[in-house]
Amino acid sequence: MGRRKTRLGVIGGAAVLLALGAGALAWAWEAAIPPQPRPAADGFPPELVAEGARLAAVGNCIACHTVPGGRSFAGGLALPTPFGTIHSTNITPDEEAGIGRWSEEAFIRAMRRGVDRDGRHLYPAFPYDHYTLVSDADNRALYAYLMTRTPVRAEAPANDLPFPLNIRMAVAGWKLLYFREGAFTPDPAKPEVWNRGAYLAEGLGHCGACHSPRNALGAVEENRAWSGGEAEGWTAYPINEQSPAPIPWTADSLTFYLRHGWHPAHGVSRGPMAEVTGNLAGLPDAEVAAIAAYVADRMGSPSPERLRRGEDLQGLVPRLTADGMTRPPAADSQGDERGEAIYRTACAACHESGRPLPFGGLPFALSTAVNASNPQNIVNVTLFGLPPGDGTVSAVMPAFGGALTDADMVALLRHLRGRFSDQPPWEGLERLVADTRSGTHRVAVRPADGIERAPRNVGAAD
Repeated sequence: MGRRKTRLGVIGGAAVLLALGAGALAWAWEAAIPPQPRPAADGFPPELVAEGARLAAVGNCIACHTVPGGRSFAGGLALPTPFGTIHSTNITPDEEAGIGRWSEEAFIRAMRRGVDRDGRHLYPAFPYDHYTLVSDADNRALYAYLMTRTPVRAEAPANDLPFPLNIRMAVAGWKLLYFREGAFTPDPAKPEVWNRGAYLAEGLGHCGACHSPRNALGAVEENRAWSGGEAEGWTAYPINEQSPAPIPWTADSLTFYLRHGWHPAHGVSRGPMAEVTGNLAGLPDAEVAAIAAYVADRMGSPSPERLRRGEDLQGLVPRLTADGMTRPPAADSQGDERGEAIYRTACAACHESGRPLPFGGLPFALSTAVNASNPQNIVNVTLFGLPPGDGTVSAVMPAFGGALTDADMVALLRHLRGRFSDQPPWEGLERLVADTRSGTHRVAVRPADGIERAPRNVGAAD
């Protein structure tokens, strides 16, 4: 009798597990949407395509879906993640390799729910957890824009992910834990400009995707949103009340920075942020100002002490005057002699020249990179510099990786931190410099204010 009960219990347990598995499969399964012939490019109203272009700039779509030196939106870019490498898809209207056979319904489902035309769950490297906020009207404009791009027959390489992450159904479990579908809901207690900025920044702009820490499963830590993150080997600084900028950001300074890719008190955009500002440069002023208003509100009001310190630092901002350039006062020398000597030889000529940005060097006392808790960005720009944009005027900085040893780099960075910041010394500089130089820590290097993936590809029209 006991064995019979045990056998029945095992069978019953197995039946429950099978039922749960079948239920989970049914819940996770998504139907394919039938393909359709590619719509004619001239069938879309020009004003709808133009609006889609502006929205695609907010989403920085071209950045992830373009390989350096390759055709725009043709996909294939390797996106390293802690779980393996994902390759971006071809979103040109090619009917075989791209989305040419996708209906508008299929496109909106991908944006709103993270499911492709074939019914496969998309990996959240495609930030549909943000894009779900986008309205159907804006998705229609984006669809019109992408369907009028140049079709490119290019297949993306296969993703390199371990089991079970290489099974698309596993993504459904991630969605169950972390994804909440739904369009943006305005806050009636906030002004219209704030709501517009929130819609753009939280949705298509997906600012929090880079500027937020992530948990062990790669999901944004919602309780620490906008508290700083990592993108392509660069630190994405906190853009909330934890911002390390020596001079506090304001809505006006953010508007200028997002519009021009630099600000005289904050420096030039670089790394992945260079693409963001490069794209936003084409937006109407009101849209950029709305994003800035929302971000400034999230940063909050700085403390009186921080405001006073920022006011004291304003005198270091290089400006053009009627008589030409003015030099910021040189700071008192502090730190070890080796770092001071390297600074004088390699850095001071630009960073104490008084030449205004974007072509002069920012005084280091104003540098967020020098004042940040993580030195990764100052390591990156010192080793690799800022390459010139091809076919456009851009800020440049020489790469010192070939001239400075790891020990030189560490001495210089310790000097910069000690002389130009009141923050505690950085820990682990030796390992960080070595790993960044060797490529153990991979860094994407591109020009300041560049709108695509590499210098030779800036401003491609296709």
